[in-house]
Amino acid sequence: MSKKTLFDKIWDAHVVSTIQGGPTQLYIDRHYCHEVTSPQAFNGLRERGLKVFRPDRTTCSPDHNIPTLNQDKPIADPISRNQVEALSRNAKEFGITLYGLGHEKNGIIHVIGPENGLTQPGMTIVCGDSHTSTHGAFGAIAFGIGTSEVEMVLATQCILQPKPKRMRITINGKLGKGVTAKDIALYVISRMTTGGATGYFVEFAGEAIRSLSMEGRMTVCNLSIEMGARGGMIAPDETTFAYVKDKEFAPKGEEWEKALKQWKELYSDADAVFDKEVFFDASDIAPRITYGTNPGMGMGIHDTIPALEQIDEAGKISFIKSLNYMGFKPGEKLEGKTIDYVFLGSCTNGRIEDFRTFAEFVKGHKKADHVVAWLVPGSWAVEKQIRKEGLDKILTEAGFELRQPGCSACLAMNDDKVPSGKYAVSTSNRNFEGRQGPGSRTILAGPLVAAAAAITGKITDPRNFMQ
Repeated sequence: MSKKTLFDKIWDAHVVSTIQGGPTQLYIDRHYCHEVTSPQAFNGLRERGLKVFRPDRTTCSPDHNIPTLNQDKPIADPISRNQVEALSRNAKEFGITLYGLGHEKNGIIHVIGPENGLTQPGMTIVCGDSHTSTHGAFGAIAFGIGTSEVEMVLATQCILQPKPKRMRITINGKLGKGVTAKDIALYVISRMTTGGATGYFVEFAGEAIRSLSMEGRMTVCNLSIEMGARGGMIAPDETTFAYVKDKEFAPKGEEWEKALKQWKELYSDADAVFDKEVFFDASDIAPRITYGTNPGMGMGIHDTIPALEQIDEAGKISFIKSLNYMGFKPGEKLEGKTIDYVFLGSCTNGRIEDFRTFAEFVKGHKKADHVVAWLVPGSWAVEKQIRKEGLDKILTEAGFELRQPGCSACLAMNDDKVPSGKYAVSTSNRNFEGRQGPGSRTILAGPLVAAAAAITGKITDPRNFMQ
């Protein structure tokens, strides 16, 4: 019997049919849906007179366009309002569960899926959003799809997909002080480059990955696509099972025992063969920041931006263009550089653990006067937990205020836009030109680096504050 990777086990169990020399028809267990990539898909169903095949398998939540202040009032921006209202109408017409604005379960779709137990090991999961890879943290095959594919899944609960190659990235050893899951991800992307995993589905393994909480694992898988991967995944273990257990939509009683038995088989067999294996050492990873306009342009917080002669010929033009946009120079150190905005949130770092990390760090300090800080929980459940644990009081005492849940300044499709020319230390996932607002300059970082920047007003190594 051929020995299988974790990816192969889940993929093979979901194959409906295979087209000779073409894609696989794959059954989808869970479909998440937000307001930006779904309107055309629902219109397509209408035009063809089709129903949603399995409405219980789709869950909708508006997140990209929603404001993070005054959510009880009508959305001021007409385009955003139209998209959010269209999702409500479509969900109602087609009989799909919607966690709309004001609903206690509303939030970023990649945050609410796991926290409600909708995301489970062994599933195939899709959404019209590239960061669907987040759900791979549970030992699931999760990937983003296009709008025409959203329509395909709504109509058939299946999708046509070419089978990706398999890669395993193993990170051995223990993480150093002040190093978060975000730092692991940014380190791996910088080493792999933004195209280094194109065509692959990546399994993350090794002691450093195993040591992470579920929140940390979601952060790592969330960012897997930033190196070109189709998705990222981590084999489920006791950490996974403990997180899923007792969640609202998780199996209960005998069903739980049955599911657990199956989930415990979800791992890559000892002699499974990957198309590519990559190894990193956790001790090489320090708190990190980006200096350019893609997530691969990153470095340790003490490092200097590469000199021009360190960049290969093919990359020089885009390297110079990127630094010009950011207002940085080759060979420059960024530690100590003044920043203007700090953003804690997004599907990358908007979970309860991120807020605990941030609050614990700023406790007893004060926010720098000139810094505008947007702290945006990923969901109402996260917001509720923040208050329950008293983190809101710590944050208020340090001069911060919480906003309401949503994607917020991650992609500026709402009111939270970083002004042109301003520097934002952001815990989100992308730093492309204008990603956080026209002309905005994004420095990606983890919640500890963001917290240190918020209280010092400049790029600061959080380890300077840690005993």
